[in-house]
This record gives sequence, structure tokens and C-alpha cells, in this order.
Amino acid sequence: MNDLEKYLKDFLDYLEIEKNRSLRTINNYAFYLNRFCLWLADNGRPLSLNELNQDNLREYRKWLNRLETAGNENLKKNTQNYHLIALRSWLKYLAKRDLEVMSPEKVELAKMPERQVDFLEAEEVDDLLAAPAATQEDEVIQKRDRAILELLFSTGLRVSELCALKKEDLNLDKEEFTVRGKGSKLRIVFLSPEAKEALRNYWALRTDFSPSAFVRHDRAGTDNGDPKGLTTRSVQRLVEKYAKAAGIAKQVTPHTLRHSYATDLLVNGADIRSVQTMLGHSSIMTTQVYTHITNRQLKEVYKKFHNKKNDL
Repeated sequence: MNDLEKYLKDFLDYLEIEKNRSLRTINNYAFYLNRFCLWLADNGRPLSLNELNQDNLREYRKWLNRLETAGNENLKKNTQNYHLIALRSWLKYLAKRDLEVMSPEKVELAKMPERQVDFLEAEEVDDLLAAPAATQEDEVIQKRDRAILELLFSTGLRVSELCALKKEDLNLDKEEFTVRGKGSKLRIVFLSPEAKEALRNYWALRTDFSPSAFVRHDRAGTDNGDPKGLTTRSVQRLVEKYAKAAGIAKQVTPHTLRHSYATDLLVNGADIRSVQTMLGHSSIMTTQVYTHITNRQLKEVYKKFHNKKNDL
């Protein structure tokens, strides 16, 4: 094992043990950084990170930009940035251990086009929430699906966070609960009266002993006699199904409801820092993607000054 391989192994162990990153995150970092190491070796460059400089970093970025995927397409800019973020994190780790490496701050990311956020208008949210009751499904499924939709819009949960919920996690009397999100970070989320009522209505029809907040209600979906919890894919499918049933033309996913939650808060006057905390975003930059669609001040300026006739 050369020094480069040892440093990489130490870094991945650090992510798992000290930083408590998920296995999926660790595997992604391993993939991106192994690709970087292979690039170094294949191009005859030095295998020592302390010799990495801006010139060969620029060559690496050019190589990433021209790299073709299995579908003969170039890597997307965000995928290129994932490679650079992994490299920057690795350099930061090595610098903290007093190794002479290039400054992590010199690894700049590619400029990304402004992201378009899809969200539902208030009327669309109402139509989506009403959709389960209009189906021919068993009552328990109607109540379950209404509770899922209410909870997604009430809390802004990620679909993985929702599927991991246990009944004991949700304190309906307190109207708030703690959820463990990305990076195992904890945050408080709040239940609307509608979500709380929907959960009570659903649980009142449950006769099983499964600890999961939401379960399958078919004979095939059992585990030792108790129903299995829902998967993220099954929740995605039911959201898509009810969006179509409600006549919503745009593509709707569980994350669309998370966007709708954030947009609703900002439109009604919530400050960006509070929304950042409620969404569980590490960086305010992630939350600021919503501000261009919720800038009330600009709307007031437009109403006040646009197309005004001069008094004669």
C-alpha cells in the first residue's frame, strides 16, 4: 500500500468512525477519490499529494469536464462538483493532520446554473390532500395515505426520514418531534393540526403491533405476522399516483412537498434562517434557492411602481 492509498483509507475510516457518515456517503467519496487517484497514476503524475498544485488540478478539472459516461455523455456539472467536493474534504482532513498539501480552499467548484424549484400552489396542495378519499382503496389505506401527504407538507420531511419514523417518535399531544436527518443531525419538526388529526385517524384503524408509523396493508407485505414499513419507493409512487388523480400536470414527488413546505413558510413571512433550521440544511446557500420565488419586497415594488400613469 503506497502513501496515497493509506491516506485515502484513513480518510474513509475517519468519515465512518468520527463523522458517522452513512455507508452510501462513504462509498460515494471512495468512488470519487479513487477516480482521482487513478487519474494521477494513468497520467504519470506524482503520487504525492503535497505535489498537487493549481496547474495539475486544472488538468484534472479539464479531464472531468471531458470524461464520458457509459451513455457517451459528458459528466454533468453537479457530478463534477461532487468529485471536487470529495477532493477538497480529503485535503482538509490531511491538512488538519499537519501534512503538507495544497490548501483545500483552492479547490473551486464549477459554477452551476440557477436551480429551478418545483412547488405546489395552495390550491394544488388542497387537491392533492383530498385525493386519497376519492379512491376505491380500503379505508385504512385512504387514511394512511392522507396522513403521509399531510405529514410531508406539515413538516418538510425527506421521504427517507418519513419512512424511518416509528409511532413512538411522534408525540401528537406535544405537536412536535425530533427527526434524525442527513449526517445523523437532529432537528425539531412541527405537526399541523391537520397532520395530527390525519395520523390519529389512521392509527385508530391499525390493529397490528408494528412499531412503524406507516406500514403496508396487503397480505404480501408482512414480516413475522406484522406488516412491513413502507419503502421510499412506495411513498414516491403513491405521491405520484395522487398527483395524477388530482389533475396536477407537473411532476410531483415527496421532495416537491418539501419544496412546497419551505415556499409556504417564506411566502407567509418566515425568515430564511428559521427555514434553514426547520429544513435541516447545513448551509444557508442551500435554503436560498427558494428566495427568488418568494421575494415579497420585489413584488410590492412592482405593484407600487409598474405601469403608473403620470398625473396631468
